[in-house]
Amino acid sequence: MKLLVDSSVWIDYFNGRVTAETDYLHEALGRDEILVGDIILGEVLQGFRRDGDFQQALDALLLFPQVALLGPEVAIESAHNYRRLRKSGVTGRKTIDSFIATWCILNDVPLLHCDRDFAPFERLGLKVVRAMPRLP
Repeated sequence: MKLLVDSSVWIDYFNGRVTAETDYLHEALGRDEILVGDIILGEVLQGFRRDGDFQQALDALLLFPQVALLGPEVAIESAHNYRRLRKSGVTGRKTIDSFIATWCILNDVPLLHCDRDFAPFERLGLKVVRAMPRLP
């Protein structure tokens, strides 16, 4: 299965934070085709303070297929999605999340995330991975 992983999960993963989503990502690494979006790549990398950590993360992320998440089609459809949600009483908080969600909808690729801002996009067809917490 193809899977786009949001920066919210990658950041936790690189920081060693154990969550249901990072556990899912860890298991999916040998099983699924993990895609790295250009916008997500930038979001993840900008958070590293030390050059060595930045380079290590960059090297790791470049091992995965890279996809361009934003182009004219996605930008226009993202604006439509934002307006659809606003008409239903939901105002999106982050433009980047709208781009990511819209790309996933248009390309029928599920999203692994831990960011509540994606929830409204499920009404528009966003498929998300529901990671289950590990039992103690």
